[in-house]
Amino acid sequence: MMVMQYLFAVTLLWAFSFSLIGVYLAGQVDAWFSVLIRIALATLIFLPFLKLKNTPKPVALKLMLIGAVQLGVMYSFYYHSFLYLTVPEVLLFTVMTPLYITLLNDGLNKHFNPRFFIVALIAVLGAVAIRWENLNSNFIMGLLLVQGANLSFATGQVTYKRLMANNKLDDKTVFGWFFIGALIVATICYALFGNSNKLPSTSTQWGILIYLGVIASGLGYFLWNKGATKVNVGALAVMNNLLIPAGIIVNVLIWNKDADIIRLSIGGAIMLAALIINQIGTNKQNVTSM
Repeated sequence: MMVMQYLFAVTLLWAFSFSLIGVYLAGQVDAWFSVLIRIALATLIFLPFLKLKNTPKPVALKLMLIGAVQLGVMYSFYYHSFLYLTVPEVLLFTVMTPLYITLLNDGLNKHFNPRFFIVALIAVLGAVAIRWENLNSNFIMGLLLVQGANLSFATGQVTYKRLMANNKLDDKTVFGWFFIGALIVATICYALFGNSNKLPSTSTQWGILIYLGVIASGLGYFLWNKGATKVNVGALAVMNNLLIPAGIIVNVLIWNKDADIIRLSIGGAIMLAALIINQIGTNKQNVTSM
């Protein structure tokens, strides 16, 4: 139960990130710079905990690769999607993440688990029920960018979960490698594509970047990936889509964006039902195996 609280807590934490980026940073601050600062701050948080001698080099390299994909590549797609989509649209297009998680996991296991797929599909249907309307002319590009982010995020979660399951390590003493890998990608991208004429110009923008780097990325990704190692793939898939109603609720309540509250409630209820179904199936499986 404590593990699920990790994931729920990070869901609430990240719910604010979508609107903060969409309202205060997108189109105003260079996306590559935002990614670089966010990851650099998160890296600084975990460097003091890093135990170089206690981490096997192959494990350190794998953690760097996972961080490079889950955070470095994902943020590159994610931040630029706000240039083409509204905050609710970005949230809506993340509905495919659960399917990517379950399909990647099944592919690595070389077998098909119908329960995980059904749970993820229910979660997707719940998210789609929340908001589906005419999208702007840039929606195809935005959709592709968000799907690139979704696939990167899903890949990182699945591979980190499997890596830590096979290596009994203290998460906080090795998680710095995860951010180092992401920082390498972010540094290269900013050097190649960054625009130094669009740096933060207000204390609000700097404050948001610091919050996103230290809290949302530093604390958030550590707790999320740690929680991911403790739950099954079905629960992890559902928790990914609970970010959607949480993010839209924050967007509506604080920034007064238009949203259909009834559909939002229906979609959220469907996703909660998916989580319950997954937990019931897990409990039955545990009883059977005893």
